[in-house]
Amino acid sequence: MQRAFITGASGQVGRALVEACRARGIEALGMDRSNLDVTDADAVRRAIEAARPDCVFHCAAATKVDRCETEVAWAEALNAEAPRYVAQAAASVSALLLHYSTDFVFDGRLGRAYVETDQVQPLSVYGATKLRGEHAVEAAGLDAWLVVRTQWVYGPAGRCFPAAILERARSGQPLRVVDDQRGAPTTSLDLADASLDLALAVSSGKAPNGYYHAAARGEATWYDFARAVLDATGLQETGIARTSSEELGLPAARPAHSTLDCRKLETVLGRAMPTWQEGLERWLRAEQLAADQVAAGAQRRNGQLG
Repeated sequence: MQRAFITGASGQVGRALVEACRARGIEALGMDRSNLDVTDADAVRRAIEAARPDCVFHCAAATKVDRCETEVAWAEALNAEAPRYVAQAAASVSALLLHYSTDFVFDGRLGRAYVETDQVQPLSVYGATKLRGEHAVEAAGLDAWLVVRTQWVYGPAGRCFPAAILERARSGQPLRVVDDQRGAPTTSLDLADASLDLALAVSSGKAPNGYYHAAARGEATWYDFARAVLDATGLQETGIARTSSEELGLPAARPAHSTLDCRKLETVLGRAMPTWQEGLERWLRAEQLAADQVAAGAQRRNGQLG
């Protein structure tokens, strides 16, 4: 793979993919809302045909789950229609397409981790539109395609769950966190690495097209995750209360237990996905590095001004 085309490049997964590609010497063409409207079929076709990438990573999506419940047309356009446009454009240049989907295509009632062939049953507009996006990719006639379902994604240098927990804790605000949803918090850094390795395996004929699950190993509730964030950052004494999904009263229904079984992916990769605790450690290191770089830049500027 020499050139990758990445939609949603300003998001958590997109940013991580751009950095991972460049670290491996792969040219990364990152596109976001400022330079590509993925709901415009003609614009998508022109952009991909001009770039002629070896692989298209489609990260752009409507991910605000509760907003999808009230802005259905917005969710439909981004999650169901845009994947079709991207898939058709990728097919026109014989590029591999890797499209990201979600654990929200399941209802969370199975009682075990979901494998790729388990029955889908979304509970929300978000899940339903993402499922239609999956079907659009599968039906596009691509020679090489991947639908990668993931969950509870967070990444450095942006708004995400652990960053919000730390912000509230450090400002002394009360914390109430849901304790009746179970999944695997997955850092965008680990997801990007796995995605690149999977795409390389498929493009070289070492792995088949199709559906794959990619998430951290293990499982936790959102409360467990929040507690781990506080413990890892020396904020163990911060008060944190458990709450339920019903008490929180959010518009969109969430699957109660949607852990993803990643053994199919791990067989292709030849390694296990990191645990969610290892992912949290990696995120904390990345956040500290970013903070150190900002501080060093400020010191340089102060020195120049002085």
